[in-house]
Amino acid sequence: MKMNTLFELPIGEEGKVAVSEAKDKVYLITFSSPPDNRLITSFCQALLLALNILETKYPPGVVITTSGINKFFSNGLDLEHASFTPGFFSDSLYALWLRILTYPMPTIALINGHAFAGALMLAMMHDYRIMNPHKGYLCLNEVELGVPLRPPMTSIFRQKVSPQTYRRLVLEAARYKALDALKEGIVDWLGGLEETLAHVDELKLVQKAGKGVTGKAVYGELKREMWRETVGYLENFAAEDQQDYLAGTKRLRERAAADKQVSQWEAKLKSKL
Repeated sequence: MKMNTLFELPIGEEGKVAVSEAKDKVYLITFSSPPDNRLITSFCQALLLALNILETKYPPGVVITTSGINKFFSNGLDLEHASFTPGFFSDSLYALWLRILTYPMPTIALINGHAFAGALMLAMMHDYRIMNPHKGYLCLNEVELGVPLRPPMTSIFRQKVSPQTYRRLVLEAARYKALDALKEGIVDWLGGLEETLAHVDELKLVQKAGKGVTGKAVYGELKREMWRETVGYLENFAAEDQQDYLAGTKRLRERAAADKQVSQWEAKLKSKL
């Protein structure tokens, strides 16, 4: 399929974001950051800039994001980068998620390969998801990594999938192939770009980004209200972090008290022998 390339942006020294027009007012953002599209600062900032350019310089329409790397949509966060890069969550990762979640145009994640952990969270921030029916897994594997999930990372799943699917994703690290992901409502459709464009036409998504009869475009405002729980966590994560810190301190005190209680119980048993 021949497409009109609109602009390109670098991701670090080796990667890039290529933005093209798949058809009139349907914009395709293709990101390629070898080897597996990790969600690092340069990746997030390039996508943010691409979204800003599209909103500022081009007519409203539909935005599709996908990977230029066949095996991976994205392999999620680089944990070392995320842990030791000041401002990464506030200025890059959460900023990107919030931007996509409330973007004033319909957004579609075209998941053409594996989407693990933070990558699946990124896809969930889109309005729709379509997955390659032949390749790739969707998974939240934090329980296997030993990494806790923060409220901005999990609330979108509470809002978009069933409690049973949410439990399997978080506590079982279930890996979903395309058909199972469709059945569980994690993705909306199966297919590639051709099928994505067909759904854009079927749902008349380009028109949704335009102005209504009042002369005002409200698509982004409607999404902000629809997903207000996740929006709130993304915008006020610092307060949540403080609350979790206090809760963690309380749990440590309770654990110490429990250990002391068990030790006293063991001492009593020994004294009776």
